[in-house]
Amino acid sequence: MEVLANAGVMALASMFVGVLPLATGIVYAIWPSEHRLALMRPLSLATVFAAISGTALGFINELRFINRTATTAFSGVVAVGVAESLVTLFFGFGCLTVAWLCVALGLWRHP
Repeated sequence: MEVLANAGVMALASMFVGVLPLATGIVYAIWPSEHRLALMRPLSLATVFAAISGTALGFINELRFINRTATTAFSGVVAVGVAESLVTLFFGFGCLTVAWLCVALGLWRHP
């Protein structure tokens, strides 16, 4: 939870985008319809782009930190910064995995 407390507005926004296809996938698993299934593709694409841009922004911020502090070696602080940069990617693709598993469940239930 400490990572989320230190996350910036852009990181939180890019992680929030991952919740949208997750919610849509859960709703589709319960009440399958063509409209909800059609909505999954653009929401998934938006989540992929948000996760990649959030990760890229994290790496940009980490590189700026390295430049400001004149760090010349890979230290523990740099490792934590890189790890925090990857949180948005992990969260976004984790949400997509669960969302598409819910879609698979909905397709299995719906003839």
